[in-house]
Amino acid sequence: MTVTTTGAQSADLLAAYLPHPGLAVTGRADATAAIAFASRAVTAGHVGASAVDVAVLLRDTAFLAAAAGAGAGDLVQATDVLRPAVEHAVEPFAPGALSDLAESDATDLLLDPDTEIYELSDGLAVFGWFAIRVRAAVAGVTGPAGVLDSSFADRLGRINDVEMNLTVEIGRARMRIIDALALEPGHVIELDRSAGAPADIMLNGRRIALGEVVVVDQDYGVRITRILDVAEAPN
Repeated sequence: MTVTTTGAQSADLLAAYLPHPGLAVTGRADATAAIAFASRAVTAGHVGASAVDVAVLLRDTAFLAAAAGAGAGDLVQATDVLRPAVEHAVEPFAPGALSDLAESDATDLLLDPDTEIYELSDGLAVFGWFAIRVRAAVAGVTGPAGVLDSSFADRLGRINDVEMNLTVEIGRARMRIIDALALEPGHVIELDRSAGAPADIMLNGRRIALGEVVVVDQDYGVRITRILDVAEAPN
């Protein structure tokens, strides 16, 4: 398969935003070397005007722990650290939605003749590979030219200005009515969430994402760290 401009752009963006200095794309590669690391690839899908499958394969993942920060432990996974770079990598295909990142076997993706594989280097040796496959436009959403179907866009337009409640929940607690009536200023309520655990981002009462609480100009805010799949977002 010939190199596509969009595929090369995605690879360059990934290299630029991976939390490791000095990374660059050295060119196209075949699956011969990358296949040895396929079983521990980080994969994701992006759905929009096109359906895109991507995989990040790294020879050494030790830098991910350092990027997560001291004391992160099991609270921060490799997928959390890599997500910002993958989000930038699919920017050429915006608008659309990126799925959760997962550690899964990318053998089938690497061996697909429609997949482009790009080699990443740290200037001294091969650092890893980035695989990307662009599939047909999503049926019912996009037209043959890869743009949003006009009837679908019109239907979306009817609800674009509908407001919904977005709330952030850092934890919950259950208590008896008698205990709730006994609450006084100064009482501390223990929540079911450990310190440092991600907060739940709720849209109209439905959990859609996880995030971390931050301060923006003396106001509280939340930085999204993970978008949840439908199966992970119960009512």
